[in-house]
Amino acid sequence: MTDLYKTLHAEGLISDESFNKINRNEEPQLFSVHWEIKTLLYLGVLLLTTGLGILIYENIDTIGHQFVLLLIALICIGCFSYSFKTHLPFSTDKVKSPNTSFDYVLLLACISFITFVGYLQFEYKAFGTNYGLATLIPMLVLFFVAYFFDHLGILNMAIANLAIWMGVSVTPKELLLHSDFNSETIIYTYLLLGILLLAGSYATQHFNFKKHFKFSYQHYGVHVTFISLLAGYFFYYSSVLWVVFIIGIGALAWFIYRDAFKNRSFYFLLLVILYSYITISSLVVRVLILMQDEGALYLMMLYFIGSAIGLIFVLINLNKKIKAA
Repeated sequence: MTDLYKTLHAEGLISDESFNKINRNEEPQLFSVHWEIKTLLYLGVLLLTTGLGILIYENIDTIGHQFVLLLIALICIGCFSYSFKTHLPFSTDKVKSPNTSFDYVLLLACISFITFVGYLQFEYKAFGTNYGLATLIPMLVLFFVAYFFDHLGILNMAIANLAIWMGVSVTPKELLLHSDFNSETIIYTYLLLGILLLAGSYATQHFNFKKHFKFSYQHYGVHVTFISLLAGYFFYYSSVLWVVFIIGIGALAWFIYRDAFKNRSFYFLLLVILYSYITISSLVVRVLILMQDEGALYLMMLYFIGSAIGLIFVLINLNKKIKAA
């Protein structure tokens, strides 16, 4: 094929610009192993920390707790020293890593720090029964490190520690499987956490301060807030207060819906549609149950079949609108 292109170019049938483009396309292309290397580095940090943990656990009687704490402290200090020496100047915008290993050394430093504080509290009760302080210090350090070094992974760790400090779990799966929603305290704690995270996502964009952190705040905030509002609705099912939580779900859905279109985010649009569908379906089921009629059961079956089909068409149309926006 190259000889053919040369002949066509020599006869003037192909311009110089087109011929150069063809030559570039014919040249062997480089294969990027960027994500493969990043994955291996993350696995390396994970395997290192896991291996050290197993080694220490199996030999704790001969090693001693003081030596373990000293080892963890040295790893933490060494990693942080390297990070402070090699990091690029702070900026409110996104800052690139100075080299490939920087992010993973910093990640190891933070894991070591959390392990050190946790070990110190577990073995020596350094903070006594003040567990709030034992979780507050790692949380503040992680938020500082995430912003100072511009590290999204550590920001996620900081958000998780914020949830731990508030006495809850930020992971939606854990939230659904292990939390007791039959408690006003838990519901309002989740709601406060979700509002704080959503406020953080808004602030990052509004003040143009680490705008790329918005997704992490909004991702957790949307899940936690929607689930806490739904939990409040079911908790106050027999009270008029359920209306307040339904209004809250509607207001949140409208806010996230507009933001999703503004930022062309199908992911958050999908979350709005799914949580809204759950809310509407619960209201429909509630009305049908009140009918106390055998026909209500058939109507319920027809509703779920028809609404599921409608949901698919809505998502397809919204995806098209976002792409066309």
